[in-house]
Amino acid sequence: MLNIWQQLKKPIWCLAPMFGATDSAFRQLLAEIGKPDLMFTEFTNVQALFSPDETAIQQLAFTDKEQPLIAQIWGLDPELFEAAADFIAAAGFAGIDINMACPVKAVVKKGAGGALIDNPSLAGQMIQAALKGAAGRIPVSVKTRLGNQTIVTETWLKFLLNFDLAAISVHCRTTKALSLGPTHWEEISKIVRLRNQLKSKTLIIGNGDIFSREIARQRIRETKVDGVMIGRGVFADPYIFNPQKIINNQSKTQKLKLLKKHLDIYQKTWGKTRSYHPLKRFFKIYVNGFHGAMSLRVKLMNTRSITAARAIIDE
Repeated sequence: MLNIWQQLKKPIWCLAPMFGATDSAFRQLLAEIGKPDLMFTEFTNVQALFSPDETAIQQLAFTDKEQPLIAQIWGLDPELFEAAADFIAAAGFAGIDINMACPVKAVVKKGAGGALIDNPSLAGQMIQAALKGAAGRIPVSVKTRLGNQTIVTETWLKFLLNFDLAAISVHCRTTKALSLGPTHWEEISKIVRLRNQLKSKTLIIGNGDIFSREIARQRIRETKVDGVMIGRGVFADPYIFNPQKIINNQSKTQKLKLLKKHLDIYQKTWGKTRSYHPLKRFFKIYVNGFHGAMSLRVKLMNTRSITAARAIIDE
């Protein structure tokens, strides 16, 4: 097995999986302007993956330029995790990641995502099923949190470290905390020490409120973590994985050129198979920090097509 986690130079810089945001088009853009070491797909439901609805298959669409790419899956049925792992390995992904971190109420209410921290028996079955489905072809990793309702770092992470996981990415908040309040990076340090005590080869990736490369480097120094995973920080600066550029140093013309590039890639990737509306969440990234940005952004938010958005930018 080619374990991409072991092939990459540390520290490893990862793009976090974000539903409705880290689609193939956005990943292609990042691959051009500042590519992370590893990117993850939008989190995909294993039940939906084997249903007539093609939405889940679309979420796993990718191009070669996005590799190495990890497919993230979520759900509750171990049998489907085994089948999904087999499908993902055959599809050419670099790895499989199991979501045990999602704080969305609808997901947690079902007992999935971050709620699995309180159900280690089922969580273990899912991991074993994914490992069986992958059959040694690609590595399996887990994304999780410090706890569900309360922090249970040592108990939960010791449990996960018993499995043959290539990596564990840890958001340093509980599921209940969502993305609010303080992060607990000191707990990441505990996890690294625990991993070392257990003589595990599993890599530990830290996640939570990394909005610049400087913050990332500081967290790596302080915790001795093997890498960082950046989510919302990429919306503050899409160049966050590029050591040579930051969005705040780009001119108005450069920012709008980047937006047009995103529009072009989105149209080429999805055509009419995806709605235009999700693109609007990205406008603030590019249309920000220059005179007239707010009024331009309002105009763009009122558009209904890529063609209309392009026309306004060109004006």
